[in-house]
Amino acid sequence: MTVTAAEGFVAAGLHCGVKESGAPDLALVATADGRPVPAAAVFTSNLATAAPVQVSRRHLEAGGGQAVAVVLNSGNANAATGEAGREDAERMCALVAQHLDCAPEHVLVCSTGLIGIPLPMAPIESGIPGLVAALSPDGGADAAEAIRTTDTVRKEVVVHDGAVTVGGMAKGAAMLAPNMATMLAVLTTDGTAEPGDLRADLQRSVLDTFNALSVDGCTSTNDTVIVLAGGRAESASDLTHSLTQACNSLARQMAADAEGATKTVRVLVTGARSDDEARQAARKVAESQLVKCSFFGADPYWGRVVSELGSAGIAFDPDRVQVAYGDVVVCANGVAADHDASAVVSHLQARDVDVVCDLGLGIGQGTVLTNDLTHAYIDENMRTS
Repeated sequence: MTVTAAEGFVAAGLHCGVKESGAPDLALVATADGRPVPAAAVFTSNLATAAPVQVSRRHLEAGGGQAVAVVLNSGNANAATGEAGREDAERMCALVAQHLDCAPEHVLVCSTGLIGIPLPMAPIESGIPGLVAALSPDGGADAAEAIRTTDTVRKEVVVHDGAVTVGGMAKGAAMLAPNMATMLAVLTTDGTAEPGDLRADLQRSVLDTFNALSVDGCTSTNDTVIVLAGGRAESASDLTHSLTQACNSLARQMAADAEGATKTVRVLVTGARSDDEARQAARKVAESQLVKCSFFGADPYWGRVVSELGSAGIAFDPDRVQVAYGDVVVCANGVAADHDASAVVSHLQARDVDVVCDLGLGIGQGTVLTNDLTHAYIDENMRTS
């Protein structure tokens, strides 16, 4: 299960010295033959955009929607670093391009870690030659390991969808919120697509996956999802289905590994006037600190859920709403419903929890993945290093 599962891609990861701990902190994913292939990306909606996001956007445009490689570092976000940060991101691309014998604009760059601290370029510059030398079809796990920050495990996926294979890796454990749920993801495929079509496929794929994930309601400065399409498989150009499968798996892995999380929670809203209103309502419930605390305590306090639905800014009738934990209805027509309380508590004590809300107003539906709010999340985010 690696980012190099699709034929035609290689990867590597190693420690260069950005992280003082000695953990891996520099990764590279590239085409095996060093030739550019169609590429697309979706970036953070945060206007405090990190330098690597700015540079990758510029390179995708300058390179005609094609790329050879993606270089990534962890331990430092290279965000809020001004012109010097942009120069550092460009330097990372230029060094990789030099060793891969390609144009700098065909290299994309991602960073993740602490914000507002200059990127330590000396270890990165010394690490890139060895990183390129280590590129291998078997290097995907090392690359996935090297992009971790507070992640406790690697996040990887392989999807075999007919003749098409998609491989991917991601990192993300907090600052995950629509739109673009700090997260990075790199996907590769042997499928065939023109750059414009590939971008459309990726945008559709993130809509109900990464964009339907919210750990803490905070949107990062660095969020990036990149896909490279090598075209070695005989396949149709529409990759939406296989890319969506891969993105969904990675999103669920991120929700499960959220900082301090003990539960992965799926909030499903049905019966809304539109899908957009359903997503908005689901997000309001998923990001409620009161609701998230009740998940941690396995407390079936459905009144908090109804309250959040009513304040979500969408059409709402308190006399029509229904709430269920798993398949046990606890609220019907806006009031308490007779139910098996022990079954509800048992469901809330499980690792995977479902909250299903029916607004009774239409056919719109939407889902947001989230988790519980725990003491461990607070402990993790009290620290800056």
